[in-house]
Amino acid sequence: MANLFFKIMKPATVPQIKKELAHLSKKELIELCLRLSKFKKENKELLTYLIFETNEAEYIESIKEEIDNQFKQINTSSYYFIKKSVRKILRLTKKHIRYTQNKETEVVLLLYFCEQLKAIQPSNNVSLQNIFDRQIILINKALLKLHEDLQYDYRLVLEKLV
Repeated sequence: MANLFFKIMKPATVPQIKKELAHLSKKELIELCLRLSKFKKENKELLTYLIFETNEAEYIESIKEEIDNQFKQINTSSYYFIKKSVRKILRLTKKHIRYTQNKETEVVLLLYFCEQLKAIQPSNNVSLQNIFDRQIILINKALLKLHEDLQYDYRLVLEKLV
């Protein structure tokens, strides 16, 4: 009997959830969204982005300001603290990128992150250089999914950075 108590519920697939949501009323959907927002901070942040952030340019600028503030607060007394702070900033940046699901926004934010990292990065630290290099690879992958004109513009910025 104890095994039944701890039986884990398997989550439904996305198509199953989509099908069931189609049958719900507007009021029921609102209640579900509000209930979902109470469980995790990320759920509330995503709903906030989806509902209130209609201007992508303003959203990008607010994230850049947040990145700036985070980089200003880095404790530069040792490489350990720098690396730990940089990883935290990168996690926050990627979280915001996941919210938008826009490749151009991804490129802009990752380029900005790399610019800020390069400004503080000591050249002889392998860990920080690896973080920088991985982001350059991700930028190149995201660039392939953009329009040719945008690719050209962002490649110029990327070349100056590298």
